[in-house]
Amino acid sequence: MGVLGGKPEEEPLHSGEVFHLWTYLFHMKAHLVTMQVLINHSGDHDLKTLLEDLVESVFTQEAKQVESLLKETGIRLPPAPPDRPNVEVQDIPAGARFNDPEIAALVQKELITGKMTCSYVMGIAHREDIRDMFGDFHTQKEENEVKLLQLTKEKGWIVPPPINIK
Repeated sequence: MGVLGGKPEEEPLHSGEVFHLWTYLFHMKAHLVTMQVLINHSGDHDLKTLLEDLVESVFTQEAKQVESLLKETGIRLPPAPPDRPNVEVQDIPAGARFNDPEIAALVQKELITGKMTCSYVMGIAHREDIRDMFGDFHTQKEENEVKLLQLTKEKGWIVPPPINIK
């Protein structure tokens, strides 16, 4: 059997897999800190709950899985920015605070770009376990993007593009 036969976990990572796993973890660690800031700025209870759930059940889990894979293969881990302290939304000056529709749009953008990144990694990966892992990440992001879309519609935060009725 060749190098790429047998158990996927025992196959070596190619340079593209290493680069994209490392970069994904680097960006995920930065995004986790960004999410802490956005949670601090959120005044809407439903949005804050959704963001906290995203951090715990999606982003943190993804980071742990990728970090574990990199550790197992002996790849140096990327640095992580320091955590942000929890603050009350009323302690943030109004002119310096993100508003809830802006927060929803920023998180939606992250979910969309995350799905594109997951699709790309699935496409370049030779190891089935990596393809499966990023397929799961993609599915989780899609499910949560739908939840966020429903929330933005309920709250009246969605800004539809002009409708072409010609």
